[in-house]
Amino acid sequence: MFDYQGKVVLITGGGAGIGAACAKAFAARGGVAAVNSVTDSGKKVVKEIEEEGGKAFFVQGDVSRETDVAAMMDKVKECCGRLDVLVNCAGVVENGNVEETSLKAWERTMAVNATGVFLMSKYAMPYLRNSQGVIVNISSLVAIKGVANRAAYSASKGAVLALTKAMAADYLKDGVRVNCISPGTVLSPSLKGRIAGAADPEEAYRGFVARQPMGRLGTPEEIAAAVIFAASEEAGFMNGVNIPVDGAGSL
Repeated sequence: MFDYQGKVVLITGGGAGIGAACAKAFAARGGVAAVNSVTDSGKKVVKEIEEEGGKAFFVQGDVSRETDVAAMMDKVKECCGRLDVLVNCAGVVENGNVEETSLKAWERTMAVNATGVFLMSKYAMPYLRNSQGVIVNISSLVAIKGVANRAAYSASKGAVLALTKAMAADYLKDGVRVNCISPGTVLSPSLKGRIAGAADPEEAYRGFVARQPMGRLGTPEEIAAAVIFAASEEAGFMNGVNIPVDGAGSL
């Protein structure tokens, strides 16, 4: 079940958190994980995968830069000659309402979170059409439920959800499936850093937990499990779907 033997999977934002968990999950099931990060953090994830007997390679690049995206796809082609799954996980979070959000922060958030998904999908699609592959986009609970002080982030993740459905419709006849995962609050390294940097870290942590009806934060591995399912052959009848994995936050 959920066998990815011989499949090539490109994971953006794979250097930590949900992206790293996805890379490890695909590799553990026989896939070849192409681990992307904008810094060299993805190298550590590749090493960890290889130490566990899995197959992986590092693909550095900024998903918001078209030249980087083209170079990333060239490397995947050079290394593997094919692509079966694209997981668009790279993202940034900016706090603030519309008055508090600078234009620079808005544009950077949209560039990485929304334009990055567009560019990666655009350049991956010829390969995915050949393999009749799958795209799994990482959106967020904020795409379907209002959350205070996340104006730019919410807008960008709403765009990811809408683009998921548009691409699913566009490439239906090509046999390319496009699905979306919308996590709730996940205790990732990024969130841990934001909590640690708060004036009162304990209060900040309690505030994040309070948003989750299940009374705890999610883990990167729990989100990766949903990604594994959404990209699998077993989920072959699922297309254009959004899967909330949010601790009942969307109820």
